[in-house]
Amino acid sequence: MFPIRESRPLAPGVRLFRIVAPRIARKRQAGQFVIVRLHADGERIPLTIADSDAAAGTITLIVQGIGKTTKLMNSLAAGDAILDVVGPLGRASEVERFGTVAVLGGGVGAAIAYPTAVALGRAGNEVLTILGGRSRELVLLEAELAAVSAELVVTTDDGSYGRRGLVTGPLLEWLESGRRIDRVLAIGPVPMMRAVAEVTRPWAVPTIVSLNSIMVDGTGMCGGCRVLVGGESRFACVDGPEFDAHEVDFAVLAQRNAMYRDAESRSLSDFLADPGGEVEKVRHDCRRAAAREEELATSLVEVPR
Repeated sequence: MFPIRESRPLAPGVRLFRIVAPRIARKRQAGQFVIVRLHADGERIPLTIADSDAAAGTITLIVQGIGKTTKLMNSLAAGDAILDVVGPLGRASEVERFGTVAVLGGGVGAAIAYPTAVALGRAGNEVLTILGGRSRELVLLEAELAAVSAELVVTTDDGSYGRRGLVTGPLLEWLESGRRIDRVLAIGPVPMMRAVAEVTRPWAVPTIVSLNSIMVDGTGMCGGCRVLVGGESRFACVDGPEFDAHEVDFAVLAQRNAMYRDAESRSLSDFLADPGGEVEKVRHDCRRAAAREEELATSLVEVPR
């Protein structure tokens, strides 16, 4: 059982969680993720570790409520708990001194890009950041990314904040102006990552994306996160989640992500019919887990000789 120390809104439908997970907090590296299961009958979903505090023993997760499980998690408050959090999983981001790195975050992808941007800056890179969102309220972690960036540009689809347009616009301008870009990291919706890959391809700029494929166990056993990279099948959970964007088959990725859309829609409808019942199931299973942990701790107390 993993207690929730903080739960607060970041944007409409998006919440930040600080969760007590000391072992994960000590071990995690930029780019890694956890698999979360909220209650005993719940599905397992991957969530990137946005930050951690080893001294406090907490990890930070940023969750956009889209399907049943993410909406259920966003119904939880400080004082609640999560039944299972497994990690850190996946390969850590490749971090070295590349030179100038452009970091592009679309929507909640900013939460995934942030820890790698921090690590790249600490490694001595000049970090240029482009943040995108559909509207002003969906631009995430602007202040945090500005603090680790030499330059930050904001774009919104509707023009309500920053520049009107897509994140690819400023990136293309930098490339066309002759500005040196040694590496690009792009994280966001599949169409956004595919568009960035096509912008950088003619310039032969190494471009990395973090794939948000469907996962179950996170250890390479289920095969649900299979992706096509360079014409070969790879598992996003153990071979990634970061890959060379110019090698990723984004059409296959989008197709696989849509495989369970009907089932996901039915599951979400069931949840919306009784959200309180699902929240109570989380709390019930966590209370049972806490009781078992306490019983086990008591049984392991050394008997005096």
